[in-house]
Amino acid sequence: MNINNEYTIVAILIMAVITFGTRLMPFIFWGKDKVTPKYILYIGNYLPPAIMAMLIIYCLRNVSLHAFPFGIPEAIGIITVAILHIWKRNNLISILSGTIVYMVAVQVIFI
Repeated sequence: MNINNEYTIVAILIMAVITFGTRLMPFIFWGKDKVTPKYILYIGNYLPPAIMAMLIIYCLRNVSLHAFPFGIPEAIGIITVAILHIWKRNNLISILSGTIVYMVAVQVIFI
């Protein structure tokens, strides 16, 4: 597939406008003077953990517990993320460190 530069620039601009628009909408609908509806607060509280749970399940769907390395690198990565997140309460540190530990385990230790 041959994609030219104009197509790429237009695609990036459209994505930027849509992303900015989705970030701007709550301020337009529920500004300083308006009360945020309860269902929006409910979604804000419960949707992020639900999405994280789905992402974890999606990432672990092809892990084989019956063949080498038996899911050990994945378990090490998950434990690293959990310990660092409980200790530091910083998403960036825990996810980045867990990813690095997992990649080292897969690429160096469990070859």
